[in-house]
Amino acid sequence: MPETPHIVGDVMTRTVVAVGRDASFKEIVQTMEQWRVSAMPVLEGEGRVIGVVSEADLLPKEEFREGEPSLVEQGRRLADVGKAGAVTAEELMSAPAITVHPDATLAQAARIMAVRHVKRLPVVDEIGLLQGIVSRVDLLKVFLRPDEEIEEEVRRTVVSYLFPAFSHAVHVHVHEGVVTLRGHIHDTSLISVAVRLARAVEGVVDVEPHLTGEPAGGDGPGSAG
Repeated sequence: MPETPHIVGDVMTRTVVAVGRDASFKEIVQTMEQWRVSAMPVLEGEGRVIGVVSEADLLPKEEFREGEPSLVEQGRRLADVGKAGAVTAEELMSAPAITVHPDATLAQAARIMAVRHVKRLPVVDEIGLLQGIVSRVDLLKVFLRPDEEIEEEVRRTVVSYLFPAFSHAVHVHVHEGVVTLRGHIHDTSLISVAVRLARAVEGVVDVEPHLTGEPAGGDGPGSAG
């Protein structure tokens, strides 16, 4: 049976640069510069995430520094205009924070990032305390798995699972994350299932099936005429 997918807790960064809700504008900029980060969680109390402050939240202060925006622009970009006058993390941050739990799958985290248009997610426990942070780059780490490791998993969790009596006749080869399946199987209707399961293996870039056989109950040699 295919293995449990990797989860956010497997790839997240556990040491996180964060600021408190009262951090000043200058302190936020200095912290970003010091740690080379473009966004940080904003915390309160024992480490509960209440928002995220990013470079995009800071830029309106520079953008509107030379003059007030027009009334039309003020109406169109009300949030940015407000942030131009903000001086603390609490005033600048985007809230509530878009977060993810450590037991979420990488696919779930990727979907949240895509739908919400964010590049990173604070990882929190069930009561909202910060556990780490996961970025787009972290989600791509699974594609660094060695081909040999992927090949072994596909053999064990896909081929042996779907074709126990024919596993010796199905050959698996992986190159640059692309899985090639070759051989003869008893039921060609299982090819699409094999492709789907192989594609679900962490680190697989694509699957190329070159499998032959007879459809279940088909009119192959030896079937009733």
